[in-house]
Amino acid sequence: MRLYLFYVYILTNKNHRVLYTGVTNDIVRRCFEHKAKKIKGFTNKYNVDQLVYFEKFNQIEDAIFREKQIKG
Repeated sequence: MRLYLFYVYILTNKNHRVLYTGVTNDIVRRCFEHKAKKIKGFTNKYNVDQLVYFEKFNQIEDAIFREKQIKG
């Protein structure tokens, strides 16, 4: 049985004035995508690419629930 990990993460910009919260199953890849500006939209527009926090989960449903808690 393979254990999958899911992550809720928070990014900010260099001035720490903008926060972005997301969910992923590969935190390293996702952070690279944000740094390389491969993700069009909010994080690219506001230069949000610095990881400041993350949590690990075994179930995607738990990660999504936590993301909603943080955003709420």
